[in-house]
Amino acid sequence: MLYFSKLKVIFIYILIILLSYFSISNFLSQNYKFSNKKINLGLDLQGGSYLLLEVDSNPIVLQKLQKKFSELKKYFKNQNIKFKNIKIGNNQIQFEIEDSSIDTFVTAFTSKNDNSLNNYLEQYKAFEFDHTINNNKVFINYSKFGIIEIKNSTIDQALEIVRRRIDEVGTNEPNILKRGNERILVELPGLDDPARIKNLLGKTANLSFRFITDQDSSDFGSEKMFFEDGSEEAIVSKRIILSGDNLIDANPRMDTQTNQTVVTFSMDRLGTKKFAKATIDGVGKRLAIILDNKIISAPVIREAITGGNGQISGDFTFQSATDLALLLRSGALPAPLSIIEERTVGPDLGKDSIDAGTIALIIGFILVNIFMLLRYRLFGLIADLTLVVNLFLLVGILTIFEATLTLPGIAGIILTVGMAVDANVLIFERIKEEIKVEKNNLIAFDGGYKRARTAVLDANITTLIAAVILFFFGSGPVKGFAITLGIGIVSTLFSVFYFARHLTSVYVSKNKDNTITL
Repeated sequence: MLYFSKLKVIFIYILIILLSYFSISNFLSQNYKFSNKKINLGLDLQGGSYLLLEVDSNPIVLQKLQKKFSELKKYFKNQNIKFKNIKIGNNQIQFEIEDSSIDTFVTAFTSKNDNSLNNYLEQYKAFEFDHTINNNKVFINYSKFGIIEIKNSTIDQALEIVRRRIDEVGTNEPNILKRGNERILVELPGLDDPARIKNLLGKTANLSFRFITDQDSSDFGSEKMFFEDGSEEAIVSKRIILSGDNLIDANPRMDTQTNQTVVTFSMDRLGTKKFAKATIDGVGKRLAIILDNKIISAPVIREAITGGNGQISGDFTFQSATDLALLLRSGALPAPLSIIEERTVGPDLGKDSIDAGTIALIIGFILVNIFMLLRYRLFGLIADLTLVVNLFLLVGILTIFEATLTLPGIAGIILTVGMAVDANVLIFERIKEEIKVEKNNLIAFDGGYKRARTAVLDANITTLIAAVILFFFGSGPVKGFAITLGIGIVSTLFSVFYFARHLTSVYVSKNKDNTITL
């Protein structure tokens, strides 16, 4: 084990130099950095915001119930079945079949043909919906399975949209996790503007384009809506010309004609076709641009818009236009989000944590080095050099992957120092035993490394398994600890069995005929 080929020696030192190169960049000022890569600091070290969001899936349930009732209404129309007293709410559809249609309803429900109502409802019974029929009253409600499916799909969609919005802002190393089937955890290290993030996450961003009507009703129905500033209201058709789902891009820009900030957008092929037809038929009409049930703009259509591009004008600042474009690009939330818990960690507290962790690492490192020097003399010096190299390897690997360092991560680094010392102690103590029975130094040291290898590998691999389990099943700071510990174990094994062993082999080879005291 003491023999090293020239190629292996070159590989060892090139790897050490390369990782040290990346490692040193973290300790230099911005002007003298060798690399743009660096270790990011977690929420507990550099400060930032902690948000716990709750997803309200009730509007989704109501929306799906309304859609399902529309399907039923179409079926009843085809079967000439009349109904009344419709109620939709509390996860349920309730209505009554009129007396004149009872016989038709019973026939449609009890028949065995493929077009029967019974067959129509039965296909949902074991999945989304349950149904109950009491005389002429019909109750259709979501099953437990259906509710769970809605909540799971809603929070998965919300999680993706939240991640897109935060990524658009440019926050470094955010931690976004699902908590159960109703909550989302968001950790934003180093966040400068938490109010802006809360504002972005608090908006559902449901965008729609509808015509403003002069009547209280239209063929599609109408409703009153207020402009965003609350200055006036308008009667808006319920017919949606275009939704935010048809947008593929949005950006803020300055309108050179009006000298105002606007938001430009582009549509997909289907959206372009629908918008072109609507604007051809709607020349001279006002088109309301609605965001979360508030009219943000209502321009008059002067000419048909067929190019698939448009713009939203309003009383925008550049920041508000940027945020609106961001919301449109990232997509609408499937359901409203509410902040149920919020914490802010100040940068001063994070600095105190870094200082405390650094002091603990330095004190531990110095004491360990002194002990190894006193206990093993020259070989203790080799062990100390190995510790230094090990730290550079660990920090270098973290830097390459731009990992996030947390306070538990610093604890993982300190533990790595202990693991590295333990490995060297096991090897040196084994070598001492071999020297007592073997006069040839080369054979004694080679045998010591071979016999200690199993114990060192067993100790480190079992710890590595624990780190892997913590990484996959833990979250936040626990993952930070697992990452540094796992990488530290790998760097420890490399530094002990390659770097330290090579230095030892060089010394022993030059003193193979001399008495070596360990």
